Amino acid sequence: VFIPILLMGGMVGRLFREFAVTLSAAIAVSLLVSLTTTPMMCARLLKPEQGRTHGSLYRASEWVFDHMHSTYNRSLHWALAHPLLMVSLTLLTVGINIGLFIYIPKGFFPEQDTGRISGAIQAAQDISFQAMREKLSKVVDVIKSDPDVTDVTGFTGGGGGGGSTTNTARMFIALKPFEERKTSARDVIGRLRKKLVQVPDAPTYLQPVQDLRVGGMASNALYQFTLQGENLKELNKWAPRVLRQLRALPQLVDVSSDQQDKGLQSWLQIDRNTASRLGITAQLIDNTLYDAFGQRQVAITYTPLNQYHVVMEVAPRYWQRPETLREIYVHSSNGAEVPLSAFTSYQPTATSLSVNHLGQFPSVTTSFNLAPGAALGDAVKAIEDTTRRLMLPVSIRGMFLGTAEAFESSLANEPWLILAAVVAVYIVLGILYESYIHPITILSTLPSAGVGALLALLLCRTELSIIAVIGMLLLVGIVKKNGIMMVDFALEVERKEGKKPVDAISQACLLRFRPIMMTTMAALLGALPLAVGRGVGSELRRPLGIAIVGGLILSQMLTLYTTPVIYLYMERFRLWGQRVRRRPGRHPVTDEVAGSEGLG
Repeated sequence: VFIPILLMGGMVGRLFREFAVTLSAAIAVSLLVSLTTTPMMCARLLKPEQGRTHGSLYRASEWVFDHMHSTYNRSLHWALAHPLLMVSLTLLTVGINIGLFIYIPKGFFPEQDTGRISGAIQAAQDISFQAMREKLSKVVDVIKSDPDVTDVTGFTGGGGGGGSTTNTARMFIALKPFEERKTSARDVIGRLRKKLVQVPDAPTYLQPVQDLRVGGMASNALYQFTLQGENLKELNKWAPRVLRQLRALPQLVDVSSDQQDKGLQSWLQIDRNTASRLGITAQLIDNTLYDAFGQRQVAITYTPLNQYHVVMEVAPRYWQRPETLREIYVHSSNGAEVPLSAFTSYQPTATSLSVNHLGQFPSVTTSFNLAPGAALGDAVKAIEDTTRRLMLPVSIRGMFLGTAEAFESSLANEPWLILAAVVAVYIVLGILYESYIHPITILSTLPSAGVGALLALLLCRTELSIIAVIGMLLLVGIVKKNGIMMVDFALEVERKEGKKPVDAISQACLLRFRPIMMTTMAALLGALPLAVGRGVGSELRRPLGIAIVGGLILSQMLTLYTTPVIYLYMERFRLWGQRVRRRPGRHPVTDEVAGSEGLG
């Protein structure tokens, strides 16, 4: 079962390779212990039944088991008397499996509550640094007022990914420990989102920090959808249209874009004839503007403990308005001071604050979070349908990045992963029993486990994530032991005692009822803490436990009755095949020679 996980490629394969190796090593050690030390302990510790006294708890448990055993005996005979109903039930579980797999909401990794939240502010593109700093201060004050927040750190004006332009800012929010707060990180975000609306012109995007974040880029939300184009002008035309459509989707919240093409610049037009008459060159104008608004280093001041770089520039109050250009004077070649306005004119124009690239081509990335109750699979499908309806030009290509991209890849591989595990089990069982038929009998226990796992996930409002798929793969290894216990014993009785198939499988079911119930309960109780656990990191463990518990409960109720019937039908099929091969008028060697001659 773990071979497919071990051979998985991509980011998901690297994440679960240690998982597969650890479980495989544990199973190998368990095999060694069960074949060596367990028989030795049985020889030393087990006592004869004669003369033993049992407590009331033991007698009560035995009374319960005897009652269950007698009930199962009666119901088993009824199931064997209605084989078509049991076969129909098995086929029905196969169909329900397919339907539930298509219907169930699908996700990638469950969203964790790590006690940390990252935030981003994306204000108007023509905002100044000073105004952006004031808005950041107001947003930080609002967040700090929340009772579940312990600390907030914010910065603007520098850094990569969303913090590289003047109109953006980033924040890191620390929440109280999980035991000291009553709400989750997602609830805190929902509460803060309502308060932050009061800060005008400062849309704030919050997302819980995840331990597992696959690729992507720093953005305002967890998931990214990117438009990549060959022509920047065409890309800037279509990106806002896609953004408006995505904001209208009910599955998405916190939809924002990194398109920064609405900035303002002052375009300085030089009258070169006038400048030439005044003895002013283009290089002189460029040096004067750089002295005023650039960061020209003019000196270094040395102190006993440090040194300071002296930068020439105009006073900060002149940075805020383009009218300052009228107050700039240029020293001409004859020593006269000439106002810049005497030979230049300026006008405001739009410009891009930044142009992002994916590979070698310009790109615009739309980031989004999931609305409450929405699954990543639903969001991905809605985005794909929306972009398909918009009929983007051939030169523009839409793609998912980071977690959404890995989700798409894993979604395509999940059915093949489960199928590979089933095929691997079939091959191993076929080798063990030297049969093509009875491995199918054992694998007939799996559909009911899949239905149980998917129904449990639906009832618990949990997505079919990668973690849940791993739980279903574990079910393949756990559930098939019911069929192995029955089929192994029945085949042994048939071959050594010559019993009829119906008598052999009936005896196998009744004698193996206790170990089947014991192993199932042990596995179920072992997975129950995963399903109901809380605390930091429980979101990653819960789907695993829910899938195992749900699959074990339903498979236990069904396979005790369907597996014996499937066994009988497979035995009839095997015996029919033997009769066909032994029918009169056919000689195996002669037929083989004739067949080879015919081929020749």
